[in-house]
Amino acid sequence: MDKLKSAGLFGAELVPVSGSLAERYNGCLAMLGLKPTKLKKFHIDGMGWSPEISEEKKQTYYLNIGEANSNAIVLSPAQKDMAVYMPFHSFDKDIMTTIFTAYESEIRDITKDSAICVHLDQDIDAYYEPFDLLRFKQLSVSFKLLNDLESKQQEQLKLVELFEEGNNFIDRGIHNKILETAKQYGDLRERKLRLEPIQLKIRSFYTKAFGGIFVLTDFVTNIIVFESLELFEKAIKDTVHDVSLFHVSHNELTSTLVNHRITDFNIKKTSKSKRYERIKKHLFVEAIENFEHPLHEILDSPFLFKKYLNELDPETRKRLMSVELYNQRKIVERDLKIEQVVDLEFSKSLLEPHSSLEDELRDLVWKLLIKIAPSDPLHLYWYDKEQFYRTYEDWNPSYQEWVINCILDNNKNESP
Repeated sequence: MDKLKSAGLFGAELVPVSGSLAERYNGCLAMLGLKPTKLKKFHIDGMGWSPEISEEKKQTYYLNIGEANSNAIVLSPAQKDMAVYMPFHSFDKDIMTTIFTAYESEIRDITKDSAICVHLDQDIDAYYEPFDLLRFKQLSVSFKLLNDLESKQQEQLKLVELFEEGNNFIDRGIHNKILETAKQYGDLRERKLRLEPIQLKIRSFYTKAFGGIFVLTDFVTNIIVFESLELFEKAIKDTVHDVSLFHVSHNELTSTLVNHRITDFNIKKTSKSKRYERIKKHLFVEAIENFEHPLHEILDSPFLFKKYLNELDPETRKRLMSVELYNQRKIVERDLKIEQVVDLEFSKSLLEPHSSLEDELRDLVWKLLIKIAPSDPLHLYWYDKEQFYRTYEDWNPSYQEWVINCILDNNKNESP
């Protein structure tokens, strides 16, 4: 993980918190009914999630109130455009972008001496079964200020109004009340403290609830895709809801995605892409056992790559080169089927979002595809950072180095 941090691929988009900001953060935790952190210094991401506090509490999604309702904490304008490292929903980053777009000046004003608790309300108190997610059509984003600053502003305004009535300007009691609130909260009269709730429509999305679920509602039929096989097997017993159910490992899922024009599969086009080369090299690294050169040298050298490729057993070598073999044979064998030559897992790795999809849906489908076949380390980092960080720890150090360079090279020109 140290190499990722040095490369700016972990923690680079975190805001440092200490002193009065740490005190405000604990105040927000108290508002959420959570115990304060004992840490004096820590970092937060765009939603106010802290890796250090998560480790301290031994709970990844410690800001959530159950699975149905999430929260965020805004301490600083510096959180604007920052990464969301552990999103519970696929739309969490977009929500924070919307909040800062709508209330940037108010956030700057409020966070001078306060903080904001953001509540993502789905109008559902708790999830009881995966099908509850089909009812999730709208999200209400509401705000609560630390120390109830907005109501204190209204109290000040009423005191000033009372002070200006008749001869009240000589009333020492009113004088003292005004001075007391001013000493405690400052002059709030002209502050921008009111944040109206934001209503957002929710379409297809991914959630960590129920072990991880994709809800696809923008297509021919409603589709729910489960990461948990146990929960999938329970769900298929349902005969009430009109929805197609799949587990991420099901072969029927990939064919459905293609048939519904959610994904596209063009093996001739894809075989010429950089993504294909990354996938092939990743599968090569998984297959190779004995090597004398560092993996990053093998992967970057066509000569060394061919050397070690030819040292693999024939079946493994044939599987790794199956796409090239298929394209070559297809020229003369018109009736050749892909499944006769190309390994099924390889084929799944080469799926991509359909070109007709909007950007938001494309990102969601990329996230689904990387769950189905996590064979492209770049896309794994882009679309599923949590899984990337877990998987990274098991890689050979030399392969870690190669992947880091791959991400840095592509981040200069592309982003998900």
